[in-house]
Amino acid sequence: MIPVEELHQKRWRKSRSYRKAYETLEDEFAVAHALLKARAEADLIQEEVVKRMQTPQSTIARLESGTSDPSLAVLSRCSRVIQPPPRTRSSW
Repeated sequence: MIPVEELHQKRWRKSRSYRKAYETLEDEFAVAHALLKARAEADLIQEEVVKRMQTPQSTIARLESGTSDPSLAVLSRCSRVIQPPPRTRSSW
């Protein structure tokens, strides 16, 4: 099986129509990539994010696939769930 990243870099990017479509959606892909990376670093599965956000699983799936245009409020809630603010000494 060929990794998607390899297909993207070595094959698909050669197509003019693919490049145009990708560039149009580049910001959405960047957000999706950042969310996936943050969730992986927090060692959370999608189901845990869903429970913490109290939102449908489909919402998180769309965020992580880059197929939605989320509001700032949704992104903010998601980021708080994935990376809660650091604890200060006074909160120990």
